[in-house]
Amino acid sequence: MRLRGVFTVGVAGAMVLAGCSSTSEPDSPPVDASALAASVTESGVVGHLEQLQTIAESNDGNRAAGTSGYDASVDYVAQTLEDKGFDVQTPEFEFHKFDVRTEALRSGDRDFDVRAMSYSPSTGPQGLTARLVPAPKDDSPGCEVTDYDGLDVTGAIVLVNRGVCPFAAKQQVASERGAAGVIVVNNEDGPMSGGTLGDPDVGKVPTGGVSKADGAALEQAGGDVTLTLDTVTESSTARNVIAQTKTGSTEDVVMVGAHLDSVPEGPGINDNGTGVAATLETAVQLGGSPDVDNAVRFAFWGAEELGLLGSEAYVDSLSEEQRNDIALYLNFDMLGSENAGYLAYDGDNSDNVGEGPGPEGSAGIERTFTEFLQGDGIAADGTDFDGRSDYGPFIEHGIPSGGVFSGADETKTPEQAQKWGGTPGVVYDKNYHSATDTLENVDRAALAKNAAAVAYAVGVYAESLAGPNGVPIGADREKARATE
Repeated sequence: MRLRGVFTVGVAGAMVLAGCSSTSEPDSPPVDASALAASVTESGVVGHLEQLQTIAESNDGNRAAGTSGYDASVDYVAQTLEDKGFDVQTPEFEFHKFDVRTEALRSGDRDFDVRAMSYSPSTGPQGLTARLVPAPKDDSPGCEVTDYDGLDVTGAIVLVNRGVCPFAAKQQVASERGAAGVIVVNNEDGPMSGGTLGDPDVGKVPTGGVSKADGAALEQAGGDVTLTLDTVTESSTARNVIAQTKTGSTEDVVMVGAHLDSVPEGPGINDNGTGVAATLETAVQLGGSPDVDNAVRFAFWGAEELGLLGSEAYVDSLSEEQRNDIALYLNFDMLGSENAGYLAYDGDNSDNVGEGPGPEGSAGIERTFTEFLQGDGIAADGTDFDGRSDYGPFIEHGIPSGGVFSGADETKTPEQAQKWGGTPGVVYDKNYHSATDTLENVDRAALAKNAAAVAYAVGVYAESLAGPNGVPIGADREKARATE
C-alpha cells in the first residue's frame, strides 16, 4: 500500500479484455452471494498465502516489482486463473525501479537508522555533511515556503516533521529555500518505512526518514550531520494480471483488484498477499463461466508500492467507452493486519475525514460491506479514500469504488479495541513494509471475515448492480454515460 506516482506506459494487450464480449454459456447454477462467501474459506485463502511466502523465500525474501519474486507471483496467479477457465492476460508496463545501495546517518559519535524515500536523489557514496536545521513545528510543517521565514537553510539538511502535505512537497519547498537535503521525522513510533517522492523528476534533494524518537534526538544534538543515501533509479518493466469471466454483460463489468507486489524489504504477506489471496480464491470459487448477469474482471496490479503504477497504466490505457463499461471497482489491500481493524472505504463521507466521498454509487458499496460484516457481529468503521491504494485511478474517472481494509500504520483507538479486540494505542500492523510481514503475523480470523466480505460483494454485484438493498449503482453509471 503506497502513495501514487508516475510511470511510462506500455500496455499491449491490456484493452482486449476490456472490449471483449461474453458469449459462453454458464457452467454452473446462478451465483448466490452468501453461498459464494461461504465457499471462500480460511484454508483456501491461506493456501495462496503459503504459495506467495514460498515464492518470496525463494527470491531474496520479497516479491517487489521488477524482481524474480514478482514474476513468479504473476505466473502463479495467472496459472491459477487459467486453470479455472478465465480469459487471462498479463499486459506489461514500464516503470522506474529504485534501488538503495547505502542508507546512513551520523550525528556526532552516534549512528541513526535512516530510510531513503523512493526516488530520492543520491548523495553519492561519500554522503553529504551539513548543519542540521529543524523546521518549525506548525500546523503544516515544511509545506509552505513561508515556514522557513527567518531561518537560514542554505546548504543545510532540514529536519521536518511528517504530516499534512506529501513528502515530495516538503523536500521541494526546502530545496527552494536552498536546503541541500531533507530528513523527515515520523509522526508515530517506529522507523519511517515505505516513504516515496512519487516520481524521479520530482526529487530535488536527497530525502530520507527517521523515527519519531530519533528525530527528537537529532534535534537535541544539533550541529552537523552526515547523511548518506546512495541511490539509483532506472527503467524496468512489470506485468499486471487481468482475468475476466466468459459470461455476463460486458457493458456493466464488476471489476475487482488487489496489488500483487510487495516492498523490497519483505515478502508482503499481509500487504498485500491477503488482498491477493482473498480475491484469487473468490475467482477460483466463482469460476470462469458462472451464471451471472454482469461480467467480473479480476485484476492483480504491479508496482502499486511504487505509486499505483500498474492500475494507473491500465485505466489510462482504456478508451472513455471502455471505462464507462466498468460499473464499479472493488479494491482489497491488507485484510489480515496483526492488530486488525474492520474498515470499509467511506463512500458517502459520513466520517467527514480527508478527501470527501467517492463517486456516486460508492455509498451503496460501503453499505454492502458494512451490512455484511454487521451480520457477523462486526461494527465496521469507515476509512478515507486517501489515495494510498489502487482505487485511486478509478475514482479519478468517476467509477464507484469501495472495499474493506484491516489497517496499516494508523493507530487503533480504545473505542475500536473495545469493539473488535486487539491492543489500543498500537498501530494496526507493526509489520507493515518490513521483513516480518509474514504469514506467521497475519490475523487469520480477521482475514477469514474480510475474505468472506470480498466474495459476498463480488457475488452481489455480479448478479445485480442494485446491490442487496436496491442501491442504484447502475443508474449512476447511466447518468455518467449520458453526461460524458
